[in-house]
Amino acid sequence: MKFSEKWLRELVNPSISTQALVDQITMAGLEVDEVAPVAKDFSNVVVGEILSAEQHPNADKLQVCQVSDGTETFQVVCGAPNARAGLKTGFAKVGAVLPSPDGPFKIKKAKLRQVESHGMLCAEDELGLSEDHGGIMELAADAPVGTNLRDYLNLDDQIIDVDLTPNRGDCLSIKGLAREVGVLNKAPVEFVSVKPVPATIDDTFPVVLEAPQACPRYLGRVIRNVDVTAQSPLWMVEKLRRAGIRSIDPVVDVTNYVLIELGQPLHAFDLAKLSGGIVVRLPKSGEKLTLLDGNEVALNDDTLIIADNTGPVAMAGIFGGEATGVTTESKDIFLECAFFDQIAIAGRARAYGLHTDASHRYERGVDWQLQHEAIERATALLVDICGGEVGPVTQAVSEEHLPSARTVTLRHSKVNQMLAFDMPSAEIEEILTRLGMDITVNGEGQWQVAIPSYRFDISIEVDLIEELARVYGYNNLPVKMPTAALLFVPDDETQVSMHSIRRSLVALGYQEAITYSFIETGLQQLFDDQYEALALANPISAEMAVMRTSIWPGLVKALQYNQNRQQSRVRLFESGQRFLPVGEDLVQENVLSGLLSGNRHPESWMGKSDPVDFYDIKGDVETILNLGGAGDQYTFVADQHVALHPGQSARIERAGETVGFIGALHPALVKKLDLTGPVYLFELRLDVIKEGKLPRFAELSKFPESRRDLALIVDEKTPYEMIRDVAQKNGGEYLKQVILFDVYQGQGIEVGRKSIALGLTWQHPSRTLNEDEINAAVKDVLDALSSHAGATLRD
Repeated sequence: MKFSEKWLRELVNPSISTQALVDQITMAGLEVDEVAPVAKDFSNVVVGEILSAEQHPNADKLQVCQVSDGTETFQVVCGAPNARAGLKTGFAKVGAVLPSPDGPFKIKKAKLRQVESHGMLCAEDELGLSEDHGGIMELAADAPVGTNLRDYLNLDDQIIDVDLTPNRGDCLSIKGLAREVGVLNKAPVEFVSVKPVPATIDDTFPVVLEAPQACPRYLGRVIRNVDVTAQSPLWMVEKLRRAGIRSIDPVVDVTNYVLIELGQPLHAFDLAKLSGGIVVRLPKSGEKLTLLDGNEVALNDDTLIIADNTGPVAMAGIFGGEATGVTTESKDIFLECAFFDQIAIAGRARAYGLHTDASHRYERGVDWQLQHEAIERATALLVDICGGEVGPVTQAVSEEHLPSARTVTLRHSKVNQMLAFDMPSAEIEEILTRLGMDITVNGEGQWQVAIPSYRFDISIEVDLIEELARVYGYNNLPVKMPTAALLFVPDDETQVSMHSIRRSLVALGYQEAITYSFIETGLQQLFDDQYEALALANPISAEMAVMRTSIWPGLVKALQYNQNRQQSRVRLFESGQRFLPVGEDLVQENVLSGLLSGNRHPESWMGKSDPVDFYDIKGDVETILNLGGAGDQYTFVADQHVALHPGQSARIERAGETVGFIGALHPALVKKLDLTGPVYLFELRLDVIKEGKLPRFAELSKFPESRRDLALIVDEKTPYEMIRDVAQKNGGEYLKQVILFDVYQGQGIEVGRKSIALGLTWQHPSRTLNEDEINAAVKDVLDALSSHAGATLRD
């Protein structure tokens, strides 16, 4: 937002320089982008009056003008098309110094096409006032001839451009900026006194709110017999120009002036062009509007509009319509002033490629109690400039949709904690009071703060603390090293972290996947015949209709996606929830699932890699189960699962409790899903596998180990795990290790039987075991294996 420093100082005038003012408001959070003079340096330019303008005898586009400076008359040759008798303009006399891109230049007496010229009539761009070069500048008819132009236009001023953050819409006005400067300098602010303009006629124009949630308040006023051809006063034109707004006509200038002065957008309609009454509503299908700039737009369904009985006449809070705009022929106007909900306007202008001063303010928030003051201020200015007969202000309002006054509790202890020093209570109360807030003491060290309607960015305690820091001065806050009491949370060493599990799987070559919790009903049934998945009431699509009871379907779909893109070697894992309907409840269980497919090793020069098999994924699962040091507590039991190969599937148990399943994807599913097999899967309950055991120190024995190797004949269906467990239970307390180092079936072994070779190692912690003790332990193992597994020693 651009504004004139002198305009600001009319309301609040602290005894500080321009640079100090700029630095101050920047430090307060209102960042200044640029400070520029209102006009470039020039001298000896006065208000001149053209007494006559005649055609140049030797040039078609030049005129010979007689120009008065109030004392003398000078002959000046001018090429401006608007030079005419009676016009008052800027007159640079001989000796004047004007700005130019190449540096200052001095006006000298010259001859143009054999005619002497004693000076120069100036355009605005030649004085650095604007970029306008359409002709010489035109001053008011009552401009005093001979007066120094800098003094007349009050050009010793600065234009300050402030880049406001979106939450500070209250400062998008001279009034809001003056309020801020007054607070920062503890200086009095003299706001413009706005008194109601008494009605001289009874004329009104009806207003109906059909979208009260978007427009809860709409004020309107009829003003008749307005002279739109009147000239806006110089002080208004100049203030608008310095705010970056071009003067158009008195009606538009007044609404723009009030916009800059108070921050409240207004709009004026030609009353004669309105039909029936005003309706604030959303567009009907297919409605269009031609805007004031001549462009026609098709109105979106969510764009709030102002309409009459014939259709849309304006885009609410954004742009007026061409058909009802005020022109020089207008006599009667309808002045509107409304409060629009911030959300109802936000983004709407950008949807049409527009950005207006009104939309900029409504999007950031406008004071919901400002409308009466603004319409009275605009009315007073219009009547002073254009005359007219004023009707009463009419209001359409929906109280239930208007914002409500807010109060926030502020604690002294919280202020001191966040600002890192003890701010006195008196200073807290003084700052908040200067900010326009009403304070009520609410117990010791606590206040109830009533937030003014223009500070819509303050809603919680930290917002108030930010205001205290901002006004006190961020640069005045103490700098301290932060201190904190660190409470160390006990680390349960028996728990395996998810980080460790992920890291181990990544080290094994897996990549983590995240799949949807919603899957297709048919796919769910292929992987789980035990639970009937919970159906969603309003699914996104048919492929996401039910809650998953297993992560496998999502991983298999990911495999399918990868194989369709020539990725044959895939290793995926995912940790997430499955949703199991149990009675009337939905149990959400955290599980870890994995998928393995393709070759065991990536392709390389060393030779062709073999495809993965059941023992590859079993080894990976055992790596995870061993992370907590409790891998020996898990057993793999052959079992059937609807999604797994009947001969390559197992149930994983711990202390008799099912932990999960592992196996090859069923061949029928591989075919149905058009996969390249084989595919191996596992799924484990995270709550169980995270439970490890506490490691304990045991001193290494200094005495030698004793090993015995046994070759046993057992039934081919007897699992090694059962043989190992029997050996460990019956080998005595000094049996340290049981390993399997050979499995054989074939010549010399009966059909249906197999030979397995075990290595058993004993070691005593404090002495060397003798032969008799070892033999006795071996005998106990053989007897137990014979009894439990029908094992016999191989010849």
